[in-house]
Order: sequence, then structure tokens, then C-alpha cells
Amino acid sequence: MEFKDYYAVMGVEPTASLKEIKTAYRRLARKYHPDVSAEADAESKFKEVAEAYEVLKDAEKRAEYDELRLHRNDPRFGQAAYGGGGPQWHGSTGGGTHDFSDFFESFFGQRASSAQHSSHRASHGVRGQDLEMELPIFLEETLAEQTRSISYQIPTIDAAGFPGAETTKTLKVKIPAGVGDGERIRLKGQGAPGMAGGANGDLFLIIRIAPHPLFDIDGQNLQIVVPLAPWEAALGASVEIPTLTGKIALTIPAGSQGGQRLRIKGKGLVSKKGTGDLYAILKVVMPPKPDEKTRALWQQMSELAAFNPRTGWE
Repeated sequence: MEFKDYYAVMGVEPTASLKEIKTAYRRLARKYHPDVSAEADAESKFKEVAEAYEVLKDAEKRAEYDELRLHRNDPRFGQAAYGGGGPQWHGSTGGGTHDFSDFFESFFGQRASSAQHSSHRASHGVRGQDLEMELPIFLEETLAEQTRSISYQIPTIDAAGFPGAETTKTLKVKIPAGVGDGERIRLKGQGAPGMAGGANGDLFLIIRIAPHPLFDIDGQNLQIVVPLAPWEAALGASVEIPTLTGKIALTIPAGSQGGQRLRIKGKGLVSKKGTGDLYAILKVVMPPKPDEKTRALWQQMSELAAFNPRTGWE
């Protein structure tokens, strides 16, 4: 079976970025679309372009294709790749009309989307691109469902069915409670429009939790550093600390140590497993340089306490 060089079909280098591949696809799709193209064998070329784009736009498919391309002259690798025995690259299409080449079917098999095949069979339609955008949210916004308004750029489709200039699309979306950093939310059909009757792509929102000036995230728990004066740690105290839902009074036991962790139950992040906890990490902070009177008091305390914190070294 003849190897297909998808990069040559698209007219791009193997190192081309996704943006370069998308640009090349739009140009070639406009040039060879069989409904309006005057090029010789336009339909066949349009199918070749659509097939190449189907592979190169998808990071996983492209990585597997690049590996095959790199090793295609190795007879051992080639037999596995084309002979139906490779566990990652093969599958049966079950016969019938093939919209993509035998090379594509042998390489990807059933992994090609049935929806893609249906749209190609119907009218040479090409599914629209999936789009991604990052959505920053504050920690406080993860505690309950939020409705956000988002705007993003998508290409338009002109009267002939070709990709045109980009336009701004605005949506109101629901962000569920308990979302985490890096989580992906799929909005079906809200991506780029399909060509020639193809389905729209999807929009994926990638959640990015904005850094908080006070809280660190540890799974579904939160951590906050609580500064204490030496006498608060020594004598005990009640200090007011912030949480995501408001301030609370925290009791500091007498004789507390720097680095000690106090647990405040139920004041962490919301998740499907429940609500996490907030951990207050104590930090003893010395006052600024003392005056003579304060120095005398520290001196008196050191003599009365007779405490050596380094006894373990002896």
C-alpha cells in the first residue's frame, strides 16, 4: 500500500504549527471544493486535503502518523503498520463505501469518527474545528455553580460554504461547582462551523484557577499561613482568619509551635467527594527591633524561662 505524505498534500513542513495547518486547509478547501472549483480532479483533491487535515489537526493522530512516517522504510515496522497486526493503529471498517483512502482506513480503522464518515458520505461535508479557550475563575467561584458570559473568535462560512473572516461569538455558560484547575468543559457544537453541511466542532473550556493571595490548594483542601506574635503562640489567643466564605475566630492553643497545622473542618473546596478542609499553618513572627524597655523584658523572660531550643544537638 502506498504511503501518503499528508504534509505534502497540505503543502506544509512536518514542523508546521497547528495554526499553519489550519491556514493551509482553508486555502486548499476553498481551491478544490467540488461545488465551485474549476480545477481538474477537484473532488479527488478535496478528499485528499480533507483526509490529511483530519489526521494533522488531531494531536494524537498526528503523533502516530509521524511515528509511521519516520519508520516507514523499516520493513519490520512497515509490516506491522500495514499488515493489520499493530494494536494501536488498526481496526476493521466493516466494508462498504470508504470516504477516506485505504491508507487512512488501514492506519486508523474504527478510530475515525463515524460522524465524520457520515457527513463525508452525505455531501463531502467536513466537520468544523474544535476550539479551546482558557477560562480563569477565582477560588471563591468554585464553591457554587456560576453563570459566566464568554466571548471568543470563530471563522464564518461564506455563501459558497468556505471559511471566511473570523467573528466574535458570545455565550452564557454554566460552570459547575467544584471545578478544578485544568478541568475541561465541553460545549457541543459551539466550535467552528462545518463546511458543506458538516457538523460544527465543539468548544472546550479549560478551567484555570487564579492564584489566591492567601490560600494554597492541596487537593480539595486549602492552606493558609497564620502569622502569630510570640506571646500569642506562648500564651494562646483567639485570632480572626479569613476563609472563602468569610472570617472566623480560630483558637490558638497555648504553647503552639511555628509550622503547627490546625484543621478547620469544611472550609476547603467543594468537589464530588464532598467539601475539603482548611489548614491553618502557624508562623511565629518576631516584632521589629525592640526599644530598651522591650529588650529588658525579653532579657528577663530569657532568664526566667531557662529554655534552650537546641538541646537536641548535644
